[in-house]
Amino acid sequence: MVQIKEFRIVMPISLEEYQVAQMYMVMKMQRQNTSGSEGVEVLVNRPFEDDVYGKGWYTSKVYRFQSKAPAWLTALAPKDALVMLEEAWNAYPRCKTGMQFPYVELCVIKCPYFSNFSLTIETVHRADRGQSENVHCLSKEQLAARQVETIDIASAATDYWSYAIGSNTLDLSNFKSMKTARGPLLNGWQDRCDPVMTAYKLVTVDAPYWGFGYRLEQALLAGERALFLESHRNCFGWIDEWFGMTVEQLHELENGSDCSANEKISKPVLLTDAEDYDQIISHNSEDICSKQTIPNSKQQGVAVDT
Repeated sequence: MVQIKEFRIVMPISLEEYQVAQMYMVMKMQRQNTSGSEGVEVLVNRPFEDDVYGKGWYTSKVYRFQSKAPAWLTALAPKDALVMLEEAWNAYPRCKTGMQFPYVELCVIKCPYFSNFSLTIETVHRADRGQSENVHCLSKEQLAARQVETIDIASAATDYWSYAIGSNTLDLSNFKSMKTARGPLLNGWQDRCDPVMTAYKLVTVDAPYWGFGYRLEQALLAGERALFLESHRNCFGWIDEWFGMTVEQLHELENGSDCSANEKISKPVLLTDAEDYDQIISHNSEDICSKQTIPNSKQQGVAVDT
């Protein structure tokens, strides 16, 4: 059965700031979580333009996070079947992410039904407080099936996926930005903060596998929720690191970061201030790949996008 769930994440930043915050967060989390045999490999990272989304940025990534999967899932599928390919079209303030299992032949032998798996994330960003009811223009049938959950970035979660994915222990109810004086995020902060915006993330997952398909769908929804919470907590918690940077600066930094991650550099280069940009660029330029990494068709890896 197809599961449709909309997550609404209110943020104490503007739409324009969110674009920078998200880019910085993706780059930093990608570097932090890539080492050894697991992490994110970026296959493609380039601008695009089409009639549907207009101008934007396209990425293709491979996710290798097999160790984070629950034991019951690893018992049902071979290790390589849990490697995932992500394609994302980000035409801010709208983005669409499609995931699929590549290398289906590995699953066909032990889990032939994996070829039918699909997970799609569609995101719309609006300058509101999460009160818009149908930003994704869903049909009556889709609306009837949709579940809605509002995520409070100041909250703490204790479920399995939050433990597996989360690493930010910052208490946002005690945090105050040095650069912007925003925070702390106390009860009811979503109704009072200014600026404000909301990320509306529509997750559609279909795992039509008899016996465990529904359980897999629920696990994936829980995993996405944990990732949304962690990543958006980081967006605000790292505000003093990215505030004042530009999209152009971050795209330039991404080039070096992507190549470093692909080379499995385990210690991330963390940005601490927008004023450090020129110094970091100069330092990273020595390590930037001279050409785009082209995936080997025999490789069992996946490119990841956050």
